[in-house]
Amino acid sequence: MLSLNNVHKSYITGSNSLHVLKGINLDVNQGEFVSIMGSSGSGKSTLLNILGILDSYEQGEYKLNGTLVKDMSEKKAAKFRNELVGFVFQSFNLISFKNAMENVALPLYYKGVGRKKRNKIAMEYLEKLGLAEWAEHMPNELSGGQKQRVAIARSLISKPKMILADEPTGALDTSTSYEVMEILKEINAEGITVIIVTHEHDIAAMTQKIIRLKDGVISEIIKNGDLQSFKHQYMKELETA
Repeated sequence: MLSLNNVHKSYITGSNSLHVLKGINLDVNQGEFVSIMGSSGSGKSTLLNILGILDSYEQGEYKLNGTLVKDMSEKKAAKFRNELVGFVFQSFNLISFKNAMENVALPLYYKGVGRKKRNKIAMEYLEKLGLAEWAEHMPNELSGGQKQRVAIARSLISKPKMILADEPTGALDTSTSYEVMEILKEINAEGITVIIVTHEHDIAAMTQKIIRLKDGVISEIIKNGDLQSFKHQYMKELETA
């Protein structure tokens, strides 16, 4: 699905250069469910932005679905994103003056789909996520969990091959967080690649593979067989905290 080879990313701030990613090598197969963890400043959000073609990189190679992503025009990058990637954010990023159905339908508007058709498709996705009766409600009338489900429906409506989620449970209580993760698991079970950034160990342990970043490099990759020991260690840390 995606492959990064020695990817570097720096930001220029005034006369200073901040080297954020320092040679990332990573492969994610189609249908994997992956979490990215790391402390603040480790580069995890920068990495997610590069994966979603929201940011560029200076050195190395990034291939998405077999295509080299490098120095794309904004028009080409937007087209590629719309075809392959769906996004879910901690802050939901819903448009406040549009109802739930209109928010879900928005990606189809940018694809030139007529209003009647896109609203019909949006309703189908709201029904899948148990929100049909909330279709006419505005974002400020929805709970945090409902807003995130609307955001997930919006991310799915273009039928992407990959969902990128930046702290999708960060603004939710524990029970609602687990509900959202179950939805993401169901999406992943349909063959869609899901990559989330999270700082929550219990959320990361619900994925198939954990990528740990430290100071701009991958410090550890924890795969299926080691996830239980990862979760056990986390629970021990909680007990002694």
